[in-house]
Amino acid sequence: MSLMNTLPQEATEMSFLPSRNRRALVCGVGGQDGAYLSEFLLSKGYDVVGTSRDATIMSRQGLRLLGIEDRVPVVTMAVNDFRSVLQTLTRVEPDEVYNLAGQTSVGLSFEQPVEAIESIATGTLNLLEALRFVARPIRFYNAGSSECFGDTGTQVATEQTPFRPRSPYAVAKVCAHNLVDNYCESYGMFACTGILFNHESVLRPGRFVTQKIVQAASRMAAGSSEVLRLGNLDIHRDWGWAPEYVRAMWLMLQADQPKDYVIATGKTVSLAYFVSQAFAHFNLDWHDYVQTDAALLRPSDIAYGAADPTLAARDLGWTAHFTVDDVIAAMCTDAAARLA
Repeated sequence: MSLMNTLPQEATEMSFLPSRNRRALVCGVGGQDGAYLSEFLLSKGYDVVGTSRDATIMSRQGLRLLGIEDRVPVVTMAVNDFRSVLQTLTRVEPDEVYNLAGQTSVGLSFEQPVEAIESIATGTLNLLEALRFVARPIRFYNAGSSECFGDTGTQVATEQTPFRPRSPYAVAKVCAHNLVDNYCESYGMFACTGILFNHESVLRPGRFVTQKIVQAASRMAAGSSEVLRLGNLDIHRDWGWAPEYVRAMWLMLQADQPKDYVIATGKTVSLAYFVSQAFAHFNLDWHDYVQTDAALLRPSDIAYGAADPTLAARDLGWTAHFTVDDVIAAMCTDAAARLA
């Protein structure tokens, strides 16, 4: 018996939405990138459907803050369950699929490595295999990561730089990246990966170090006597603005041919710089408020991350306009406004 014949009737209906604009399925819509990507796609005239591992309890805060909660229906889809993925693709009938689902924390992946592999690598494989099964010309974007490069010293990473992952998260992302390339080459699918360097926004959850810094500085400026404890302040990263990066995702799926791209600002600074600028925004000297804590160090970490986004500029016409200083200022302004 065909697997398609075993799906419930609701999964085999021809249309999930009444209109037939271009339709995008955003997997992992509850995250920062999912919310901004949904907003961008709606502005382009798309119908957008989001997925979450449990739509009934998913936080819609990001969608709500952007004013689009009512315009993005969310369905339950477990990326590590092939049947769930196939059922969703059959029901929604998307023209484009954006895979932003899976574990998002490098630090957490050391504590939950199996979940990292299952949600990122196995999840990507299920999406690719389901797309092959439905046999429709659906374009597929996969969220890659600069973590795949590992520690490149002071070398600037390009699309040709070898991967040397240093965390379970990065190992899973490398596997997913290779699967996408394999399905693209083997089956002629339009599938590609965006190798995104760090990108932040006001929608970042507080567990991410950039938001942790900004929110703490804002509270201290308002009179809090707390101490901010951080791990290694000497790491260097390329930090950009998330709303700009989701546009790059879309551009990759509008190209004539699928290709992987490094997406970054091209400027690298230290975490200490990020901290100093965030506290300076509130006229505070960070040395008076920050302590390093060995307990927050990771088993392995990347000392220096730098990128060359030239190919994206040449092929896609995409460049970052927000600098790291712009990112810090925007996040600090938002944090202060929330406390007011």
